[in-house]
Amino acid sequence: MKLTSQLPVPDRDRVERRLHHNLIAWLTTVRPDGQPVSVPVWFLLRDDETILLYSQPETAKLRNITANPRVSLALDVTDIGRNIVRLEGTARQVHDLPAASEDPGYLAKYVERMAALFESPEEFARLFSVALIIAPSRLHT
Repeated sequence: MKLTSQLPVPDRDRVERRLHHNLIAWLTTVRPDGQPVSVPVWFLLRDDETILLYSQPETAKLRNITANPRVSLALDVTDIGRNIVRLEGTARQVHDLPAASEDPGYLAKYVERMAALFESPEEFARLFSVALIIAPSRLHT
């Protein structure tokens, strides 16, 4: 993985495992007045090393990304301050991706939670209908 290639092998393995298996990350966007805003999101590291997430339409995070596409994504659960993984990058809305309920990787990662929290993957996809792609530019560990 190019994103983690500069890390020593044990750190690289740990970071890649977390990027693939952690369920929650904190997405930080910046409001037009300069105030950072962090929200929990579900995410998928794709084969091309971009990050896919889905959002409800017309949210503050979407407005913030439209005004300033620079974002930070920090993985949840840092083991009392160790094992930190944070990405910086740019985010954009993408209109030609499948719905969350039709994306095989996203569905495999979250199908149980979609069913438990939203009754079905289709209902989750209806509510979270806006696809976002984050292109990471920097990794912090």
